[in-house]
Amino acid sequence: QVQLVESGGGLVQPGGSLRLSCAASRSIFGIKAMAWYRQAPGKQRELVADIGIGGVTNYADSAKGRFTISRGNAKNPVYLQMNSLEPEDTAVYYCNVDSYSGDYWGQGTQVTVSS
Repeated sequence: QVQLVESGGGLVQPGGSLRLSCAASRSIFGIKAMAWYRQAPGKQRELVADIGIGGVTNYADSAKGRFTISRGNAKNPVYLQMNSLEPEDTAVYYCNVDSYSGDYWGQGTQVTVSS
């Protein structure tokens, strides 16, 4: 079973930037798509951005123009660059990798945007 571990979260001031990474316990092959989700307190988990194997990306309206999802390699499959962060971006961020061998989720990394 593959385990995913997110990193790069933390406390940042409004307008700041963070880069989230997603590391896999072993190489994942046969990846179909990758995504970042987030869940704020009292809210449902929501899609932030996803990227298909062909490189086509999709962003939530709240992320467009500020966040960039990118592919890595089999051990570090996906990243999320977040710029111009706002307090509304405060949430736990999760990476997701959908592959022919399974659908994998990390435990999440906390992002807090506050002055």
